[in-house]
Amino acid sequence: MSKKIAIYSGTFDPMTLGHLDIVSRSAKLFDTLIIAVAIAHHKQTMFSLAERLTQVRDACKATPNVLVLPFDGLIVDFCKSHNATAIVRGVRNSTDLDYEAQMAAMNQKMLPSVETVFLLPTPNVQCISSTLVREISKLKGDVTQMVSPNVLAALAAQGAK
Repeated sequence: MSKKIAIYSGTFDPMTLGHLDIVSRSAKLFDTLIIAVAIAHHKQTMFSLAERLTQVRDACKATPNVLVLPFDGLIVDFCKSHNATAIVRGVRNSTDLDYEAQMAAMNQKMLPSVETVFLLPTPNVQCISSTLVREISKLKGDVTQMVSPNVLAALAAQGAK
């Protein structure tokens, strides 16, 4: 029997407790969960790719079946190259669902062998987004209940620059 490998992709700029909720829950559903950290040429990220990879690896080190890798290009190509059977997506609200459903349909058209699995975050982290965390942090607000300690330290270091 082949291993069930899932891909959870994003820019993770920064990784939040909402992301970690999806990671911990989806890691229980698959033999291997690959967190694909997007190079994100199209976005101006707060953290470099190397910093984001380190943050994600540190935040996920307690989950042994999680692998963190950089990726660029189409997620379906990344899935093919890693023999993935599923793409995991977190869906916080109807706006996310509309966008993610369209992406899932397009990915299904390009690579029918890969399913998209939608997970709702647990209610206590459902409102958290990387965008809001970045904004609150830039304005010197408290994000301790939104990110892991290693990301909190990285945000504090970023604010000190």
